[in-house]
Amino acid sequence: MSTEPESFPRQHARTQRFTLGAPRSFTVAPDGERVVFLRSAAPSRPAGALWVHDLAADAGDAERLAADPAELLGGADEQLSAEERARRERSREGGAGIVGYATDAAVELAAFALSGRLFVTGLADGTTRELPVPAPVVDPRPSPDGRWIAYVADRTLRVARADGGADTAVAVPENGEVSLGLAEFIAAEEMQRHRGHWWSPDSDRLLVARVDNSPVRRWWISDPANPQSPPSEIAYPAAGTPNADVGLELRSIDGSSRTEIRWDRETHPYLVAAHWSAGGPPLLLVQRRDQREQRYLTVDVESGETTTLHIERDDTWLEIIAGGAAWSPDGQLVRVSDASGARALVVGERTLTGPELHLRAVLDVGPDDVLVSAAPGRAATTGAGAVGDVAVHRIPYAAGAAAERICGPAPLVASAVRGGDTTVLVTASLDRFGARAEILRAGTTREIGSYAATPVLTPAPRLLRAGETDGVGIPTAVLLPTGYSSDDGPLPVLMDPYGGPHGQRVVAARNAYLTSQWFADQGFAVIVADGRGAPGDCPSWEKAIAGNLAALNIEDQITALHAVAAEVPLDLQKVAIRGWSYGGYLSALAVLRRPDVFHAGVVGAPVTDQRLYDTHYTERYLGDPNTSPHTYAENSVVTDEGLRNAADEHRPMLIVHGLADDNVVVAHSLRLSSALLAAGRPHEVLPLSGVTHMTPQEQVAENLLLLQVDFLRRSLGLTAAL
Repeated sequence: MSTEPESFPRQHARTQRFTLGAPRSFTVAPDGERVVFLRSAAPSRPAGALWVHDLAADAGDAERLAADPAELLGGADEQLSAEERARRERSREGGAGIVGYATDAAVELAAFALSGRLFVTGLADGTTRELPVPAPVVDPRPSPDGRWIAYVADRTLRVARADGGADTAVAVPENGEVSLGLAEFIAAEEMQRHRGHWWSPDSDRLLVARVDNSPVRRWWISDPANPQSPPSEIAYPAAGTPNADVGLELRSIDGSSRTEIRWDRETHPYLVAAHWSAGGPPLLLVQRRDQREQRYLTVDVESGETTTLHIERDDTWLEIIAGGAAWSPDGQLVRVSDASGARALVVGERTLTGPELHLRAVLDVGPDDVLVSAAPGRAATTGAGAVGDVAVHRIPYAAGAAAERICGPAPLVASAVRGGDTTVLVTASLDRFGARAEILRAGTTREIGSYAATPVLTPAPRLLRAGETDGVGIPTAVLLPTGYSSDDGPLPVLMDPYGGPHGQRVVAARNAYLTSQWFADQGFAVIVADGRGAPGDCPSWEKAIAGNLAALNIEDQITALHAVAAEVPLDLQKVAIRGWSYGGYLSALAVLRRPDVFHAGVVGAPVTDQRLYDTHYTERYLGDPNTSPHTYAENSVVTDEGLRNAADEHRPMLIVHGLADDNVVVAHSLRLSSALLAAGRPHEVLPLSGVTHMTPQEQVAENLLLLQVDFLRRSLGLTAAL
């Protein structure tokens, strides 16, 4: 047996980026007595299991295993349907076993799908049983009273008795293009809406999404490594092309009655969110296709007619905030608005937060307050202490009451789940690995154990605001080789951004910098910069990129680079950039348009032709390509106009893409390679057979790191021993 220590790339891949074994997906009972969560049994075991923590028990005996996937499947391998694989890809779920669950209102019953089969677990007694229903099952959800389980099988919404009795088809699609009870591609990929059916508070009806994909254009994803296999057909709504037709219906649980929910779907086709609680009638958030107007609608459950409760408008776009469409217990609308110039919490007619907070999500709406996660707003961003801080705050309803930070001092990254007087607080920071999950109740604290692996390296990022852009510095993290001293001389540089919307990389959490530190330990100064467009401290920072992704993103990376170079010895003649997805797009732009600054680029799964990415995302930033083709051409890499912006000097480029990617399809990289070849530009292409946008496979994840370092060393003229 080898006694060699495990390498970081191997450990990173084997543990799925150190996520295996960590507790997640918490639910707290409304009486505060139970906390339910998922956790795999070891740092290298991907199969998640369902656990319960009983607060009535002593801390040492409180945790118990409620459902073990290995036992339930009898050791057999999981079999996933195409619908389940797609759902996991949209939610970026790389685990196995029990990867999601839902509970009744009392958190006494949980339902989950495992290998396409439906299971229910009594959370009080720990008994688990399989329900004999049609398979494969997707997204099962118990009714609030725990008597029924709604689920989708073969695009049909069905309801089964939780005790194993009757099973009924509630909503059956009329043809193969229609699904009932599932979120469409755009909602799941871009709107943070991963579900398509909602129970009534009385457990007697269901609000059901009806998705008709017939208008959506078809693409085909092939597997060149297996030419005997036919390509897979997908309905992909590319920018400027038709979306799926999405509507809503009210259905009785026996399927005997159907009421169509009516709103102007021509002007507001996007169903962003649905909420149904005891606080009021069904609440919908619908949006115009240009995303500059959205409406909060209430539903008359007898007639299906809707009434506009509030209209929100923005000249640039309206950002979707998780949890930002709900009722308070006393029937007031809870929403998040940018109207004041800050991203603020609004309850009823009152704005409860100001520019000191930049809201990121609504976590829980209680009888006395709202829990939110928020970054420091523009009014609180002076100094480096606020960089990367995302905290949990309690926002009281009472007039004049101040927001209360409940997660400890800055900087850290926190989230929370609450039930009754019990809160599960999850925090990550720069001074420890992973995230800590703590149960807070009545002045006591219990920690939920983690089995996650301890990395073999320790990141040491320095967080700062680099340069000055839009009145403030760019949030930036700098990582140097372990043990490096300025006496060792200037370092080659690796820019390591995501650099775009929704992808904050500069956060006050140690695990966020593991890969960056590994690259630093190969002899680089690694710079991670979140320029304009990335989640920031005010709406204007995020919306500055409207119509101009390419130029501003590159400009901000260069600003951060030069600001760091003023403080750290850097070799500015050896600057590389790497990125995946939006970061891959940014890497391609950097080496093509600014070869005077960037000398090599790793371009991973890039969006090179903006016309080939989806409607809701791309049109938010660039408008409709049918009316603004110049904007798309200017912000694409492979169009004639985009290539005209490329400098004459050639820089090495490694293009990496998964052939099974159905989000950023491989056509993006193939078109880039063809354009580079036509222009006489040398480059390398690494196709990944059978790999999706997530790259979850162990060997792929491990070797991609090693291959990138090899390419960077060769391209920058560095020796192997740095």
